[in-house]
This record gives sequence, structure tokens and C-alpha cells, in this order.
Amino acid sequence: MVDTPETSRERDDPCRVGAAVVMLDLKTWFVSEVLPLEQALMQYLQSNWRRAEDIADMRQDIYLRLFEAAKERIPNPTRPFLFTIARNIVIDRYRRERIVPIDGVPDLDTIAVATPDPGPDRRTIARDELRHLQAALDRLPPRCREAIVLRQVEGLTRKEIALRMGISEKTVNRHLCDAMNLLLDMQRGETP
Repeated sequence: MVDTPETSRERDDPCRVGAAVVMLDLKTWFVSEVLPLEQALMQYLQSNWRRAEDIADMRQDIYLRLFEAAKERIPNPTRPFLFTIARNIVIDRYRRERIVPIDGVPDLDTIAVATPDPGPDRRTIARDELRHLQAALDRLPPRCREAIVLRQVEGLTRKEIALRMGISEKTVNRHLCDAMNLLLDMQRGETP
């Protein structure tokens, strides 16, 4: 085979497509193109990863992925490809850290899982608040108490309350306003 300018150029081009890159070309490329980027790579890893002891391993993983990809075709330009691999490795590590192995907990019943049920302290506080509210309602005048219970507890409209109590809606409004004002006074410590 006679070397023409085209075939000679293909042999000298380490970025050729379709054929595996010659190992000598690959090593030369790695030393001349990748290793000068090591300081920038380390700065990137230090700023994007919280544990310094993992950074050397991550750098090696990046170099390994880069070298494996370059066996097929040397990336040109090298810098963006290197930092894309670095970003992907950082993302993979974050994802792996978030996974909790199921066999990491020997007894699943020992895991404290929040339940929708209130705890004993919440139940005690709620009972105490209900006692205070009941005591405050008991101190209201009977018609105000009836109007506020029908409105707030049973959820009736003012019209329905007026029909049930046999009074006008205007009177219902007055009873509700009086009841709310008396309850607020009791809450502030002002007894009626």
C-alpha cells in the first residue's frame, strides 16, 4: 500500500473513527491532554464533593471512564468531555449515598416511623384544651352557648340556626358575636 497524504493523515490522527485507537497514541494523548487538566479537575471535585477522602478515588474513576471511552475514539476537545464525566460521577455518588440498603437495619420494627396518630403528649394537651373550652362554653349564657355550638360544632348556617332556635337571623348574629367576644375575654383571662 502506498502512503497518500490522506492515508498518512489517518494514521497520524488519534481521533479517527471506526478503528480502535493505538495504545501508544492513547497514552500520549492522556499525558499531553488529560493530565494538565488534573488541577482544575481536583478543584471541581473539591468544590462539589463534601468528603475529601473520596476525591482521589473519584479522580481515578473519572480517568478510567475517560480512558475507556478514548479507546474507541479520543474526544476532541478533551476538557468538556472530562468535566462531563466528572459531573456524572459526582451525581452517581450522590444517588448511591441516598440509597439505604434494606439489610442495613437488622429489625425493621425498631425503626421509628412517624404515624399519623398523635402521641401521648399531644393527646394530653388536646384533652386539656377541650376541658378549658367546655368550661368556657359552660360559662356562656344559654342562648349564646346554643348558637355557638350549632354554628361551630354542628356546622349549621345562620338561617338553619334561626329556624332551629325559633329566632331571627339578626338575633342569631348577635348571639354568635356575644359568644365569640365572651370566649375571647375568657381566653385573655378577663372573666365575664
